[in-house]
Order: sequence, then C-alpha cells, then structure tokens
Amino acid sequence: MRIVADENIPLLDAFFSGFGDIRRYPGRTLDRTAVADADILLVRSVTKVTRELLEGTPVRFVGTCTIGTDHLDLDYFKEAGIQWSSAPGCNARGVVDYVLGSLLTLAEIEGADLTQRTYGVVGAGQVGGRLIEVLRGLGWNVLVCDPPRQAEEGGNYVSLEEIIARCDVISLHTPLTKSGALSTWHLLDRPRLQQLKHGAWLINAARGPIVDNSALREVLLEREDLQAVLDVWEQEPLVDVALAELCVIGTPHIAGYSLDGRQRGTAQIYQALCAHLGQTPTISLDDLLPGPWLAQMTLDAETDPAWALNTLCRGVYDPRRDDADFRRSLVGDSAEQRLAFDALRKHYPPRREIEGLKVAINGDSGVLRQMVAALGAALV
Repeated sequence: MRIVADENIPLLDAFFSGFGDIRRYPGRTLDRTAVADADILLVRSVTKVTRELLEGTPVRFVGTCTIGTDHLDLDYFKEAGIQWSSAPGCNARGVVDYVLGSLLTLAEIEGADLTQRTYGVVGAGQVGGRLIEVLRGLGWNVLVCDPPRQAEEGGNYVSLEEIIARCDVISLHTPLTKSGALSTWHLLDRPRLQQLKHGAWLINAARGPIVDNSALREVLLEREDLQAVLDVWEQEPLVDVALAELCVIGTPHIAGYSLDGRQRGTAQIYQALCAHLGQTPTISLDDLLPGPWLAQMTLDAETDPAWALNTLCRGVYDPRRDDADFRRSLVGDSAEQRLAFDALRKHYPPRREIEGLKVAINGDSGVLRQMVAALGAALV
C-alpha cells in the first residue's frame, strides 16, 4: 500500500509504517505527481484536496489530521467513492490554552479583572464548546452564538449582534463556510467590527477569512480602544504585516499546536484508517506520548486565585513566546515571509496541555479546587 503524507504530521512511522510505504512531502507542495500512484493521502490544513488533485488517481482514503475540513472537497469525495476522515476535537484543548494565555496577557497589559468581563464565544463546536465549559467553570459570564446548533437544539444561544453589543471579549471558533445563509466568510466585516463594544478584545483562532483582515486593520487604526489577537490570517502563509503590528498577540496558526493535540490528530486518523480497512487498532497514543516537562504544581490554600490562574496557565503555555518568534519572522519580501511562516510551524517546539498537569493544594480552598477543576488539571 502506498501512502503519501504531509511531512509535518507527527508519529507517521509509528502509526502508519505497518500499512505500507510512506512518502513525505511539504504539505503546500503536494500535487498530482505526488499522488499519482498513492492509495492513501494524509494531510493537514495547508493542503487543498480537490477534484483537480485526485481525479484519476488510485487514492481511496483521505485523512486530515486536523479538526477543520474546509480544505477538503467533500462533494467530490462522495461522487468518487473516496472515504475520508478528519480528527474532530484533536487540538481543542490546545486552542483553549491559547485563548487563556491570551486573556492573561491582555488583562496584564490593561490592568483588567478577567472575572468582571463578559465573554462571547462564536461557535460552540469541539473547540468553542470546550472553551465555554472552562470559562463558565471559572465562574465567568459567557454568551454563546451558534445559529446551526440553535436551530437544531434550541437552548440559550444569542445572536451575533447581541455578542457584539454586550461582550467585552469575543473569541471566534466557527468553521469556515463560503456560501449560503450560514456563511462565515468575513463574518466580522467592517460594519460589525465598527460596532464592537468600547474596549473590546477580539480573538481569532479559527480561520483567517472569518474576519475581514483589511477592515480589521483599518478599524484598529481608527479605534485605539480595541485589542486583537490573531493566530490565523486571511492570506496565510502570507501575513498582513501592518495588521500584525497592530495586534497584541500574533502567531502563525499554532493555537492548537500542542504536542498532545497534534499527536492525537494522527492517532484519530490511524483509527479511522483501521476502520476503513477492517483492521483492529493495535497502537495506542498513550504508549507514544512523552512525559510532560511540568508534571505537578503545589499551591497553598491561601494562594491568591488570580495569581494561581496566571501561574497554572502560563506554567504550561504562554503565547508571548510564539508572538515574539512570529514578529521576528515578518521581515524580507513576501516569499521569505511565507517560508518563515511555514518554518515556524514545521519546527514548532514541544508544548503540552493544561489537562496533563497535576495540582496539589496544601490545605482546603474551595475556590482553588474549583479553578483547578475548571481548567481541567488533575487535582491530587
């Protein structure tokens, strides 16, 4: 069996070498020549898998080690009888950690009390749902906008207009769709950006075109009260440098790039391929993940909750380092910047998740116990 894969997919050999020969390519360079005799194609979000790429090839299974599917031509897959799988939720926890780290940075810069802000989460799927659970577990006020889920389930959802009018923080976690009444392409356009509440914080760790990047650049220049955190960009790997300079935090599409999340995505596609082939999985991710660098922290029961939140989150992950690396890459011409963007992703350093952290509390503190539980760390 011939397997063609994005070279940046972790644990390729560990999970897939038993199925056949593996050939690796940079994800953005995968073309018809590369897949001409492939049976299986394994990709990440940077590869557009379309009719033009696959028609006439022997590929019968496509796996994307990511939660999103906007880079896959699912209509063609159905027409051609090609089986496919994504990895829903694989990097959700990493994105939650990214948002928490960004909130702490914004609060530090502005001297804001995170407990007193109103949070708007747009998109309540795998990532947004996890974020909502954490924020509400911390006791914070959260409004949720998700029209498809509202139509299907009912429940306590609000409109995007209400999110814009009421929320001090807006975090975007919708898929990217380009047509129909539920299109999320430029969901936040210039008129909506102009309507953001005074002093609002905008975080986009979903897909770049959900926010009109040109409009955001203009609005940020007009309104110094607004703050933005962007992990995704409309023309990536090419970045609007002027917009990046206006952001409090800018990063190269790595919000979900935790070691756990990336390897979890590979494991999910491995399981899906096994199911496709009618085989029983024999490899477990638990046997492959290394131990965390920071395994356990101990807090005194009298610890200030705000300090504890800061220490627990930043002890595991602090996005300011990624922001600094990213800003150093925004030099040279557009070709050099594209290469630098992909290099940061390819050589991304190991990063773990808060859920892998054990926390001990010396004494009894209900507030700290609630915080640890909300963050998803293990109380010991």
